Amino acid sequence: MNSPATVFIVDDDPAVLKSLSRLLRSAGLAVATFPSPREFLDRHDPALPGCLVLDIAMPGLNGLELQQELVARGHELPIIFLTGHGDIPMSVQAMKRGAVDFLTKPVDDEALLKAVSVALEKDRHQRQVRAGIAEIQQRLATLTPREREVLEHVIAGQLNKQTAGDLGTAEKTIKVHRARVMEKMKVDSVAELVRLCERAGVGSKKK
Repeated sequence: MNSPATVFIVDDDPAVLKSLSRLLRSAGLAVATFPSPREFLDRHDPALPGCLVLDIAMPGLNGLELQQELVARGHELPIIFLTGHGDIPMSVQAMKRGAVDFLTKPVDDEALLKAVSVALEKDRHQRQVRAGIAEIQQRLATLTPREREVLEHVIAGQLNKQTAGDLGTAEKTIKVHRARVMEKMKVDSVAELVRLCERAGVGSKKK
């Protein structure tokens, strides 16, 4: 999360790589260039924050195929497509898979810089969300199996007495488990606990 954001550029035209990297560096951005999608896949570390400026038409693996491969691998790197051969179906296909923008060559400098700014902000937000969910999951992992059961009853809105009846134990025992759940999840209210569990995709027991 502390690494500086990098704009990754993939294009088989050395002149394009050079001109785009010069433009982006002049705007104070870190840049890494790749002459082919295959080389990008081989060298890219998905843990690094940033965005991808990607040519559509390239020999071998093309831009859309690289996007498809990244999606298949679960990589959420925001992509800006560049093309001299663009058409509406290609643009729609790219955007449906989550592309941030689709620009035609020769690219307008301001349009590219604006698109990169949007893409980097999207990446920053996505990484914050993923980090937040990972932290919640770490807290959930500290719960014992019984505490996890109690949590699911609590977020379903059940009272301690109802939970005790369902789990076949004393109400005072449920109170102890509930207090431990709140402490381990680092929350002060049931409402806050419910919100955390919703963010982590944790369901509740049906009443």
